[in-house]
Amino acid sequence: MSRAYVFLWSGIVIGVGGQLMLKAGAGAPDFLSQVLSPATLVGLLLYVGATLAYLIAIREIPIAVAFPSIAVSYVVILALGVIVFGESLTVGKVIGTVLILGGVWTLNR
Repeated sequence: MSRAYVFLWSGIVIGVGGQLMLKAGAGAPDFLSQVLSPATLVGLLLYVGATLAYLIAIREIPIAVAFPSIAVSYVVILALGVIVFGESLTVGKVIGTVLILGGVWTLNR
């Protein structure tokens, strides 16, 4: 795997962490508390890190491959939303997840 793909997949993982932290911060009682909560601030910082990793990745990976690859994060977030936050898993979400994974796999071949 090339260095660029390491940055792409690292950025995806970091972005997932950021999304989880933003969701954790959403438990605050009001919007201002949510924005200022440590979880939200860490989530935003992780998104900055994910963006920097992505910027490095797209120097070598075609954008038509790199950007759709980020869709893998949707699959991971779906699973973690169910496991960590008790969100629902429907047949439609499973079908969509399979389609996303198939598309990302096809693009990266």
